[in-house]
Amino acid sequence: MATLYEGFTLCGLLHTQNPLDSSIQGIEQDEDSDHVVVTDSTRSVTLYKVSDRKPLGSWTVKQGQLLTCPAVYNRQTQEFVVVSDNKVIRVWKKEDLNLEKAFKATVSADIWRIHSAAEGEPVVLFQRGAIRLLDSLLIAPQQPIEDVLSAEEVIRWSTAIVVENQPVVLFTTEQRGLDYLYMQRMNNNTLQKYRLEREDSGAPPLSVSAFLRNTHINLLSLYPNGCVYQSAVLAQGQVALGEQEVQALPRSLLLRLPVGEGDLQKASAVALDCTHMAVVGVPHPSAGAGKDFLCIWNTNFQTLQAGKEIAGRIYGQVWCFSGKLFVPHGKTLSVIPYECQNSSLASALGKLRHAGAEEAKSPVAVPSWNSLLYEEQPQGPAGAMGTKRSKQSRKSQSAVDLTLDQLLELIKTGPAEQVQKEVERLVSRGDSGDLQTSVAQLVCQLVGRSQAEPAFYTSAALAQLVRTQFLCHSVCPDLLMIALEHKDYFLCQLCLQMFSDIPERITCACLKTFISVPDGDMEMVRLDPDSVSFMESLVAGGAQQNGFSPTLYDEDSCDALHQDKNMHTPQLVTCPVGLHKAVLLNEVLQTPYTDSLLLPHLKDLESLQVILFLQYLQFLYLKYSQDVCMQMPGFRSPTMTQIMDWVCLLLDAHFTVLVMAPGAKRLLSELHVFVKSQVKLFSELGKIEGSLKELHRMKPTEDVGQYSIEVIELF
Repeated sequence: MATLYEGFTLCGLLHTQNPLDSSIQGIEQDEDSDHVVVTDSTRSVTLYKVSDRKPLGSWTVKQGQLLTCPAVYNRQTQEFVVVSDNKVIRVWKKEDLNLEKAFKATVSADIWRIHSAAEGEPVVLFQRGAIRLLDSLLIAPQQPIEDVLSAEEVIRWSTAIVVENQPVVLFTTEQRGLDYLYMQRMNNNTLQKYRLEREDSGAPPLSVSAFLRNTHINLLSLYPNGCVYQSAVLAQGQVALGEQEVQALPRSLLLRLPVGEGDLQKASAVALDCTHMAVVGVPHPSAGAGKDFLCIWNTNFQTLQAGKEIAGRIYGQVWCFSGKLFVPHGKTLSVIPYECQNSSLASALGKLRHAGAEEAKSPVAVPSWNSLLYEEQPQGPAGAMGTKRSKQSRKSQSAVDLTLDQLLELIKTGPAEQVQKEVERLVSRGDSGDLQTSVAQLVCQLVGRSQAEPAFYTSAALAQLVRTQFLCHSVCPDLLMIALEHKDYFLCQLCLQMFSDIPERITCACLKTFISVPDGDMEMVRLDPDSVSFMESLVAGGAQQNGFSPTLYDEDSCDALHQDKNMHTPQLVTCPVGLHKAVLLNEVLQTPYTDSLLLPHLKDLESLQVILFLQYLQFLYLKYSQDVCMQMPGFRSPTMTQIMDWVCLLLDAHFTVLVMAPGAKRLLSELHVFVKSQVKLFSELGKIEGSLKELHRMKPTEDVGQYSIEVIELF
């Protein structure tokens, strides 16, 4: 399986003369996984720290000059390299402020790209196919550059891959409707040329990417008709230039993506690992027309693993570095973290068990492949009961099972009870080859009919489909809102637990609904028993532990002097909301969000709702600070950091209103002390971290033998 997590904006995009193209020319990784170098389409190079979402430096060429290839980072010399006006190589360091004062060298031929291989020396690819190492080129910039390509042959794509600590440069060319692949091995200076196949329509590929797998370099090509082809080239070879004719490179169809009506215009595919591929600009199989998605596909089993809707225009560009996808769209460049797990036939067929609290309580064995292939029953009590049914009865039962298309038709007009029964059978049986795509289509169909017919609502079917973990919010954006309209809080809880891409607007809608429901009505709702058990243990915890009850405030705090004297007296903390409402509020606290996107929607809350929510956060803080709540394995619970972040967000969104509310004065004073104590804690932790780093720098590790005692005095 693969997962796309909540993304964030790294930077805005510049305005371009052609609205179909983004202003980004290229993105390259810097010295570590948290830094990237972004080159725009005209004049600027910017270094970003991804985790902080801020630029660390920016360099611009003069008016009238253009950057003609993306900047790269030379890890050997810790310098940046870029090309302006096709022939001028510029080299500078991070501390250099003016790009015009940096080192410049003018070469004798136009440059196509500079590629920086990991831990290796950058290589320069010229527009006519010649390749030079950067250092050897800078020693003699005006050295003659040979023409490798024939007349009218132009480069369309290039990359560099490290094979056994040596860079291998690959680039594709186009000449009069024919495509070629060149592979230059730098260790023995050999060049090979291959002829690539084209589609019957004659259209060239929209994107090409390459990755190393064992001893072969695999080439992935995405065409406008949605076909993804794979070609493999031996990474090591001894064929020299001129010793062999152009070879035909065979290809195999790896994946056929859905394109809807017409061909793809702007799309790109990049390999994430040996079995997963990220695609942008290709329609989602379960979404309507006019929506752009970022999807992860499993190429082994041709299944859709994850999908996220992308707002704004897609430019057909995607870069992948260190578990993050960089996608320009609309007016922003977004960073979307992802995770790919090892693929297996069990996961593709939906037979792979997912670890969780439910499984800890339900020791149901995964059926063996023999039982799936030969209808053998598993051993144990369940197997003994299953053997009572004959093969003939099982065959007759499977004969009446509906196909996916038949079930989709049934959902349009069938009664809710029958729909629920057939959905359960489809999900539970083992012959649904593409379970993820089936689940997405079923949910969209069920939600669509529920919107058209308010009387039709299949709560159990929707919950069962969400439990498969094959869904995300972007696949069916109306699912959570339908659950809120029907007061299906159990389904809301499942979605908040399973979906990592819920928009901040929907999160605030859930929060407003949960906090507005009377406690008496909420206590009748069925919720996840583990979450309820956690809250029961939290509420039942006493104010003292081992005969000691900590004070709630710092005695030396100047703010504490303005509080009532009885505020320093430990007292029993009561939960201001009902048990089940607290469970749902905990799910909201653990939902991913972006501060800048969440704040505007928090302002829609009424003052009484804000005060009640702050009182509940205060209750959680006090319980956690008293150490009554021990984190139980397998139970979902908000962390102290999440609690404090939500306190700060609510105060930022409603501070003026809360200051004017008479009933909020005492609450604000108490929360101020909470936040101040957390700031003081992190400040002290930062001092300790700094001291430890300084000690590590001043005193290198020494071999002290088998036993030693060393005293470190920090202050």
